[in-house]
Amino acid sequence: MLTISQLAAYAGVTVRAVRHYHKIGLLPEPERDRSGYRTYDAAAVVRLIRIRTLAEGGVPLARVQQLLDAGPAEFADGVQEIDRNLRAEIRRLRATRRRLAQLATGEHLALPQSVVDYLDRVRGLGVQEQYIEMERDAWIMVAAQMPHLIDAVMAKKHEDLDDPDMVKLYGFLTGPIDWPADDPRIVEVADVVERLLVRAEEAGELGDEGFDDQLVELLDTTMAEAAPGTRRLLEILEERGWKGWTHIERVPTDASTPDPETS
Repeated sequence: MLTISQLAAYAGVTVRAVRHYHKIGLLPEPERDRSGYRTYDAAAVVRLIRIRTLAEGGVPLARVQQLLDAGPAEFADGVQEIDRNLRAEIRRLRATRRRLAQLATGEHLALPQSVVDYLDRVRGLGVQEQYIEMERDAWIMVAAQMPHLIDAVMAKKHEDLDDPDMVKLYGFLTGPIDWPADDPRIVEVADVVERLLVRAEEAGELGDEGFDDQLVELLDTTMAEAAPGTRRLLEILEERGWKGWTHIERVPTDASTPDPETS
């Protein structure tokens, strides 16, 4: 016969745990011997080991009680269910570990691989990290709103990078992007952007982004606040008949608007 300390040692638990299991009815409390000590037999050791194993497997103590009091078939079914749950949890934890391992680059935290690959390609063009970070944050918002479409969007962005004008556009971003509003390069950028817009319009690719108005406004505001010259760029494009940045549309210009006095 075993004392409570010996029982705990055999089962790999603490004496305090044994007393707790007594209190909640998981482990029957034996009669005391003539000296006033509890003594335990082999059946108590086996039951306590089963309690410990189930509890360490994440089984709630109330469920442990049900399993221990079940018949052989019900107990086997319950253990199989626990095993399935454990395997699912292991898969979840492994996926979490893989996710954590990717965080060293910072960009994998909230971005799918397709966006990370695109940003790496842009980075390979020598673009300033300041701009990379700004574009990364924009794609984080886009990916969160339309996760089912982001891979297709990025496939199109990769195609766009095959256009020499797109490469030229990114070439303006290989240095600091805090240009003043009167920087002559802004007009050059506007020329490149306009050529890209004309081709996109001819291909029927304008206005099909699928972003809601709130996201469009948020992305446009972020872009406009990036540097003093950004607002001037948008003004030039609007003067030429292009309004917006995330969702670009044709607008009438002063030159194309009929004069009411002559019409």
